[in-house]
Parts: sequence; C-alpha cells; structure tokens
Amino acid sequence: MRLLLLACTRAQTGNATTAARIQNHLRAAGHICVLKDAFMYESPSEIANLTTTDNFDAALAIHLYKGGRLLQGSRIPFGIIFGGTDVNEDIKCEEKHRVMGAVLGEARFAVAFTMKMKELAAAEWVDPLFTSEVKEKVKSTPGVHLLQEVPQDDLHAAMKRCFAVVNSSISEGMSAAILEAMDLDIPVLARNIPGNAAIIKHKETGLLFSNPQEFVVLSKSLMNDPIMKREIVTRAKDYVKKHHSWESERKTYQKLVLRLQ
Repeated sequence: MRLLLLACTRAQTGNATTAARIQNHLRAAGHICVLKDAFMYESPSEIANLTTTDNFDAALAIHLYKGGRLLQGSRIPFGIIFGGTDVNEDIKCEEKHRVMGAVLGEARFAVAFTMKMKELAAAEWVDPLFTSEVKEKVKSTPGVHLLQEVPQDDLHAAMKRCFAVVNSSISEGMSAAILEAMDLDIPVLARNIPGNAAIIKHKETGLLFSNPQEFVVLSKSLMNDPIMKREIVTRAKDYVKKHHSWESERKTYQKLVLRLQ
C-alpha cells in the first residue's frame, strides 16, 4: 500500500522519533510510507488534494487533533495514534474535544501507548507558549542548563555518561526518553504523573517523585545504594524488553495497516 503518515516532525522531538520509527516499521513490511509534517497543512481539503494527487491508499496520523483533524472526511481509510497532548491538554478545550471525538468516529483503529492513556480516552469518548515558559523558568534556576535538540545517537551517547536520567514533565503520554534510558541501563527519576507512573513502578523499575524535597531524598538514596541502582536498572531493562519491544511494535503496526485495505 501507499501510506500517508501525518505527524508533527520538528527535529529531535519525541513525535519525530516515533513517526520515523513507525515509518520504518511499515516500509519493512513492503509498504510505501510517506511522512508529512502536519503543521504544513491547515485544512482537510489540503490533505484531500494531496491524497488524490499522490494516489495514497490509506493514512495514519499521530495526535487526534494535530494530525487527525486533517483527515476528517477523508476519501481514504485512516488510523489514529494517540499523543500525550490529546488526553492531557487538548481534551480541555471544548472545540478540540469535539473534533477529536469526530476523528475517532471515522478512524478504522486507534493506538494508545499506555493503558492509562486508553482509559482516559475511553472515559472522554465510546506547544510554543509552554516552551517559552520553560525557558524563562530555567533562566532563574541555578544549576540547570537548557540544551538545544541533539541527534538521537549523540543524545544516547550523552545519556550513557550520566548517573541517571530525570523526567520532570508535568504532562506526558509515554516518554520515549524514559524508555530509552531504561534500555541503555540508566536509572530514571521521574515526576509522579499518570504517563510516567504507567511505565515506571516505584523503586522497582525507577523512582517517582512528587515534589523537590522527595526528589532530593530519592536522588541521594540512589547515589548511596549501588545495589538498589543495579537492581532497578536490571528490572527496567527487562520491562522494556517485555512490554516495549521494537520487534513487537513493528509487527503490531504492520498488522494494523492491513485493516486499512
């Protein structure tokens, strides 16, 4: 099949790496998969023209609102992949909520990366501003430095030289950075929010903190207890291999696109 994949593809972001991975899975199954940046299009009519002109057989979109809204009323069948923004942020806006519900109604299938994300979506349907806020906060925080995006290979090399990886997000769907750290044998300390708690079991596959004081205590315990660190790293590696296998993900997407035929 000739497949269109819509995603927000700003370089070195979780969305971009997820989209590239899915594209690779589908190409490995013999499909032609063309990745397009959803931000380059403003309306479903533009995508309708694209799918007609380029003879696409089916489509996939990452994020119900950012990508899925462009496939509403599509002449070709499509599937949807939930993003964290869908269930954590966009769902709060009445108009976006309505659009996402309509997209789900038209999609052949929907993929959620965690059970929690699936449950939140089921309960509700059967960002430049944030970036600027983060930058301003970092400027006033001693000892914290904001780095620009780096290629994935360089990022992984840097992570391997670190004692631990910290995820302090206040909103997550499924953090690729956490899973990558687990796979690279790096212990993870993450804010205790639903998206992080869905993939980390406290003191077994990582450490979850709810406030700065708890973060400090947990960090010191990790630094002073090499046995605990080694056990967390081992269990986390096993968890990723069992529940987030690259091979299993590939097979799943390859099977799903057959439902678009």
